[in-house]
Amino acid sequence: MSELKTITAQEVQQKLKAGEELHLVDVREEDEVAEGMIPQATHIVMGEIAMSLDDLDQDNEYILICRSGRRSENVGWFLHDHGYKVVNMTGGMLEYGGETKPKG
Repeated sequence: MSELKTITAQEVQQKLKAGEELHLVDVREEDEVAEGMIPQATHIVMGEIAMSLDDLDQDNEYILICRSGRRSENVGWFLHDHGYKVVNMTGGMLEYGGETKPKG
């Protein structure tokens, strides 16, 4: 596989609006999610992903989120290489127009 699966921020927003259950993982830093993250997302800082593999279920498909889509793509390749099903949200939170809330 030469490409990571992707989904746009708008598609994620539409799926959430439609009530679909998505496994979202936000890999941004603490100060970034403090400003707002998708309420349904789990927060795992990029640097802690390797230590958090046991928390992720290989049967689930995870949508990875960061600010612009670059860090989440790197995390996606790492998880993909470890046997996880992942999708990168292109455009990241910069392009996400749906509901967000500060991590709390």
